[in-house]
Amino acid sequence: METHRTERPDVQQGVGALTSFVRFVMCGGGVGLLAGAAVPLLATVMPWALANAVITVASTLLCTELHALFTFGTGRRAGLRRHLQSAGSATVAYVVTCAAMLLLHAVAASPGLAWEQAVYLGASALAGIGRFLVLRLCVFAGGRTEEAVPVRPLPTAARLHHGDLELAL
Repeated sequence: METHRTERPDVQQGVGALTSFVRFVMCGGGVGLLAGAAVPLLATVMPWALANAVITVASTLLCTELHALFTFGTGRRAGLRRHLQSAGSATVAYVVTCAAMLLLHAVAASPGLAWEQAVYLGASALAGIGRFLVLRLCVFAGGRTEEAVPVRPLPTAARLHHGDLELAL
């Protein structure tokens, strides 16, 4: 059986498809739910498309880091190249969510927050499946770790121990 080597022997390379999909759903879905709540709130002070763009950029940056470190098991931060590649799939997700919201408002004049949330989250879920495939097959497919920045553990002074739980501050 072939073993993948990494600079950090404590990090497993090459996470399986099912495991990475579950992790993708946990990371991306969790951030997506927060984004789904943040977009309509932010849209009360700015146009909806701009609010969606701001939240999409922030959540994409956060998710790309989470996916690099946790979802796809690279053990490294994403780096500029992966952030830029990930931004392409996020742009498509932005277009999908905007189109879904425009369609909703074309069908219903005043759909209400619950309908907006349902449509936005549904469109985000469909875009998320496509994004997973792009990230897994292209962005984090391996062989392109030369530009990634290694993760450095926090100094011992920045760790808080409580029983079996260790928190990094």
